Amino acid sequence: MTDSPKNRPATEVGHLGRNPQRFHGAVNTPVFRASTILFPTMADLEAAQRGQYDGLIYGLHGLPTVRDLQDAIAALEGGHGALAVPSGLTATTLPLLALLSAGDHVLVTDSVYGPTRRFCDNHLVRCGIEVSYYDPLAGVDIVQSFRSNTRVVFAESPGSLTFEVQDIPAIASAAHAQGAKLVLDNTWATPLGFRAFDHGVDVSVHAATKYIGGHSDVLLGVIVANAATFPALHRYWTDISVTASSDDAFLGLRGLRTLVVRLAQHQRSALKIASWLATRPEVQEVLYPALPGARGHVLWQRDFQGASGLFGVILQPIAQARVAAMLDHMRLFRMGFSWGGFESLIIPIQPQLARTATSWHAAGPCLRLHIGLEDVDDLLSDLADGLSRLAG
Repeated sequence: MTDSPKNRPATEVGHLGRNPQRFHGAVNTPVFRASTILFPTMADLEAAQRGQYDGLIYGLHGLPTVRDLQDAIAALEGGHGALAVPSGLTATTLPLLALLSAGDHVLVTDSVYGPTRRFCDNHLVRCGIEVSYYDPLAGVDIVQSFRSNTRVVFAESPGSLTFEVQDIPAIASAAHAQGAKLVLDNTWATPLGFRAFDHGVDVSVHAATKYIGGHSDVLLGVIVANAATFPALHRYWTDISVTASSDDAFLGLRGLRTLVVRLAQHQRSALKIASWLATRPEVQEVLYPALPGARGHVLWQRDFQGASGLFGVILQPIAQARVAAMLDHMRLFRMGFSWGGFESLIIPIQPQLARTATSWHAAGPCLRLHIGLEDVDDLLSDLADGLSRLAG
């Protein structure tokens, strides 16, 4: 394991989380499938029962393929340790369960991923945990939303529908002054685009299904934490037995090896397409923080090292039937509930339906685009044809 990156990211993603000498020179960590692990001595077995054994204990506690993925992501992001789980939603919800108890209060960004909001509203409240939502643009003013029992702030920056960039250092400072932990959904930027722990985050979570996996063929989540917070997460992860499988961890490691080059291409193409869309008469606004002049660009430029291929578009007012005419006949941009893979996606979104602390107003329909790895000029041609259908 490498405790912290010593090389540039493009080098680290190729070398972290693997040790060919352990596995007869194999470049990649093999897929381990095991439930029972045998102990050489009774002393080792008893040490495992006391939680004082460094080796493998049981298949649920992280086989070598899983551990190598965890070590690689933790080192890449600068965290103390990481935990691999079966999905991105598990990655967002497990820290909330591990860090909160009945009677506590959690502050959640109003731009949070929809399923995370549903979990908070449907299940945290059932556990006796108070949930309230804050304006993602609050910054230092978030202190006004704290209660005496606030224990966790859950941020997502940028938001995966409306792309507000949050002032994470200011929120971290306010949370720590309250004695609360800051959990950040960092899926959009990945560890390469936003170094969460350099900005005061305690727990950074990733839907590794997206960019880390990168090929739309695995469901996977990763939770990274600092030294103070990791033990509580590890205890909960072990107790409820939600580790990722070795097969899925192998796919996560495979995707990690090409993450730098894929993200660079996603960002290049997204910037070109976002810039072009901003000039189109059918488009009212492009929501892409990496685009100069867009909402959140100043904070993005201050805190981020890169962007991804996901952004939003607000169209000029037009009938939904015209939007359907556009989307139903796209050649390359297809409709599907995900992003981060090699393929381009487009879906209509209604952010106003999932707001309680703030209001979302858009004069026209909203779309979310994921810019894949296809030739950018082919993607532009597909969008141009679609906008022509939109206009009728």
